[in-house]
Amino acid sequence: MDCNRLQSLIVLLFISVALSGCFKYSFTGTSIPEDVNSIYIPFFADQSSGGVSNLSNRLNEALVDRFINQTKLQLANNRNGADAVLEGSIRTYANQAFSLTGEQQTSRNEVTIRVQATFQYTDKEQAEWSSSFSGAATYDTNEDPIKGESNAADEALAQVANNMFNDAVSGW
Repeated sequence: MDCNRLQSLIVLLFISVALSGCFKYSFTGTSIPEDVNSIYIPFFADQSSGGVSNLSNRLNEALVDRFINQTKLQLANNRNGADAVLEGSIRTYANQAFSLTGEQQTSRNEVTIRVQATFQYTDKEQAEWSSSFSGAATYDTNEDPIKGESNAADEALAQVANNMFNDAVSGW
């Protein structure tokens, strides 16, 4: 074996060893600590008296998508079986005029949703954070207003879920 081949082989071996580290990698680019394998995400109580149905279910689906489908984490069935817990409640839901036409009629409405959430590792007494998150989206009231409001609510909830995910993984 000539010297160049041997050097190339050593460099390749060094790179492969260097790339195998102590962290697990997820498809989002987030390095998850080795000891965090599961998360419990109970349904967030809807305390908003909002006009759109199933806000709790919609938020739960958005959170599960971010934490479970886009990382290596498993969804735990209860707090005792989880390494981390994300819980909270939907506090407010608002659907208000966003822009007006020349005849003082609304042409776009904005849906705003505010959620209070807490993220905690189960092996620690203190929560990592307890914060308020909000998301907003507009829709055209002249088109299908019911579908528009529903889609805007989904978009606002997706923003909330993304912000919660980002805050939770910022320490990873």
